[in-house]
Amino acid sequence: MTHDLKTGGDRGYLRIATEEAFATHEQLDAIMRLVKEGRCDEGTKSLWGFYGTSASERTTFIRERLLDLGPLRIGAMDDAGIDKAVLALTSPGTQSMHDVEEARRIAYNANNILKDACEKYPDRFHGMIAIAPMDPEWSAQELKRGKEELGFHGVQVNSHTHGHYLDEAQFDPILRACADLDLPLYIHPQGPPDGMIGTMVEAGLDGAVFGFGVETAFHGLRMLTTGVFDRYPNLQMMLGHGCEAIPFWIYRHNYMHQAGVRSQRYARLKPLQHDLFHYLRNNVLATNSGMAFEPAVKLLIEVMGEDRVMYAMDYPYQYLPDEVRWMDNMAISDAQKKKFFQTNAERWFKL
Repeated sequence: MTHDLKTGGDRGYLRIATEEAFATHEQLDAIMRLVKEGRCDEGTKSLWGFYGTSASERTTFIRERLLDLGPLRIGAMDDAGIDKAVLALTSPGTQSMHDVEEARRIAYNANNILKDACEKYPDRFHGMIAIAPMDPEWSAQELKRGKEELGFHGVQVNSHTHGHYLDEAQFDPILRACADLDLPLYIHPQGPPDGMIGTMVEAGLDGAVFGFGVETAFHGLRMLTTGVFDRYPNLQMMLGHGCEAIPFWIYRHNYMHQAGVRSQRYARLKPLQHDLFHYLRNNVLATNSGMAFEPAVKLLIEVMGEDRVMYAMDYPYQYLPDEVRWMDNMAISDAQKKKFFQTNAERWFKL
């Protein structure tokens, strides 16, 4: 079944896309300098060594559209029936940088650029805050500025920062700020760190096809299993791409986590206040970015609850308007469909 894709809610709901990427020239120039100098990890080298240099139709489209926060993006949204987009600085954000001052500057400037775009298109664009996780205290202050001065609605962290993860004590100021400011924390993929990537690049499996999901699921599970949500019970962690497959695995994750705690085999695994099902259903939010697949969306709804699953397109990396039609035609209730496309995003991002 096919139908025209229109904005304005003609099917009973608005469509809000919740994981949409943009870039700045300053950010891409810095990443490409690291690639050319051989100073980035293998994941960044593989990703941006290709997307930053290839002249193919796909990569040219992506680079052009990442840098556009105006008519091209609005036109693409109109053509796909997308009413609103929640925008975040593209992966790896500032997290491949070695110069902390440069990382802070790029994040700060990106936030200001995004603010200008949101003010120009207030009915279409909403922002997530970019930070420099290698400086957690500065990042906490930027989160405060992002919410209180810029009016942004969440923060995106592109998974690991030089192989380090948000459950580590050094990053606690970021988690505390997210909890105190009631900002959802979107953990978005980047290439696996050198300690994990192994032979993924030579197998062609390091990026979105596999490596991104494996690495980001690892990050999410670290957050779930190390007491983060006992310390911050109101913290909301968002994961894209079908919640990086964690809901499919959650029974086994939970069973084996509890066995690991009982065994006292791992120093980091201490008893938690709840099982992993509880945290998944109370502290984790999912989007279907890159997963326009009805069985996957239904699984997310069944396991996590219909109030915790949201639509995302993953523009400009995955732009196929037909995928919007497929999601419109899912065999779920009208009330669930409105939550999926519109009201869950409005609730959790406070739009």
